[in-house]
Amino acid sequence: MDRRQRKTREAIFAAFTGLLEQKPYASITVQEILERADVGRSTFYAHFETKDALIVALCSEIADHVFSGDPAGEATHDFSGAGKDVVALITHILYHIQESRPYLVGLLKSSSGELFMAELRHRVAQELAAELSAGIEGVPADYLANHVACDFAETVRWWMAHPDYSPEQICAFFLATTRL
Repeated sequence: MDRRQRKTREAIFAAFTGLLEQKPYASITVQEILERADVGRSTFYAHFETKDALIVALCSEIADHVFSGDPAGEATHDFSGAGKDVVALITHILYHIQESRPYLVGLLKSSSGELFMAELRHRVAQELAAELSAGIEGVPADYLANHVACDFAETVRWWMAHPDYSPEQICAFFLATTRL
């Protein structure tokens, strides 16, 4: 993706997440996103097939960054050099979810919030499958990865309703209750 395409995509994401902070997902129209992002309809559809595709893309952006192998340090956290350490991966995801909280709370309350959660479960299961390959004797690794990913997704859902905890605390809760 070239720089111009990235800037357009970022403008669409910013418009969409800004609207999510103001109103329910179901009330947001593609036209409102277009106007706020200052892009044309054909440009929007060149990047996203539907408004729902934006939800999946939001989750994918977080996952792509966290699971990139060696993400750069950021202003609020630095997991560069952490590699595939499971605790670091989970905590890193939680930092990005915390930063996305202003729009995620409303999104998760909508019927389309399940799209975000499904993508989150899928990406976490996919990434943890290799880490859990040793697993538990007699339990298939893909089952275990799915189970852990579902636990993680529900942890995120709970955290959105109980925001007083830090990413490190939520990671500790998750690890204390989930066998990794």
